Amino acid sequence: MHQVPNAMKPTFSTRPSFLGVANESPTADYVVAGIPFDIGTTHRAGARFGPMAIRAISRMLVDGANTGNWQNPQKLDIADIGDFDIALGDTDKSMALIEEQAAKIGHLIALGGDHAIALPLLRAASKRHGGPLGLVHFDAHVDTWPDSFGQPYGHGSCFYHAINEGIVDPKRMIQIGIRSPLGRDIYDWTVGKGVTIITAEEAHNMGPAKVAQAIVAKTAGRKSYLTFDIDGIDPSQAPGTGTPEIGGLTTLAVRSILMGLAPVDFIGMDIVEVSPPYDVAEITALAGATVAWLYLSLQAQKRGIGP
Repeated sequence: MHQVPNAMKPTFSTRPSFLGVANESPTADYVVAGIPFDIGTTHRAGARFGPMAIRAISRMLVDGANTGNWQNPQKLDIADIGDFDIALGDTDKSMALIEEQAAKIGHLIALGGDHAIALPLLRAASKRHGGPLGLVHFDAHVDTWPDSFGQPYGHGSCFYHAINEGIVDPKRMIQIGIRSPLGRDIYDWTVGKGVTIITAEEAHNMGPAKVAQAIVAKTAGRKSYLTFDIDGIDPSQAPGTGTPEIGGLTTLAVRSILMGLAPVDFIGMDIVEVSPPYDVAEITALAGATVAWLYLSLQAQKRGIGP
């Protein structure tokens, strides 16, 4: 793994790590790692630069507790171990490397990278926890296509493979924010497996509290994984992504939904598809960093850390 330089703390801002943490131990309770992989994309590349951008803007989140639950994620045992090794230009080898490195980590917060990385992360997590996991999936796209325009392990097919490999339990899988063009055969296959789809319009009409309740009910108190594609958020608030779709979730709705997920037994997460070349004033990177920070605040709530 490439390690973030253990440099002196800057006189302006924070260390170049997530939340400025100095800990680099892979045995920490919560381990942040970047995965600069974006050759699974089908439109605009650039998510390989996501980890750096998310780390940089996370400086905005070091001032104290989350007022939504009065928990301070910085009081957790968090480490940033730098970026995973990948095989540049080689999808299959990169998938194997990502799984191998993720398998050594207890509770991983992965900063992508495109959504193809979710498959090896889920493979590692499922093996660690002894069976198929529940999945909470925020996205504009279902990502259950058999392939991504001919690429079998692209960013649009990760959950097709995860379901078929038995590493995700589709009856405990829920997707929120879906709104892209979609073949009816893909939709029917997905819901036919037991997946619950809440479209962006449905999420808006339901309201965050009811969406959160649906997620809690679907995961049924069993071990689950959070995968968050930044294009689940409307491009007016998160333009820096490779496959934007209009009519998405607002950042306020996302925050409200996530704050209702304290009962979910999460064992890891990823935030993917942040593409800085298309961002404006770091707002997409900030949304991604905040999703990870909110997730950690839920972990702090579970542990009773406090402000």
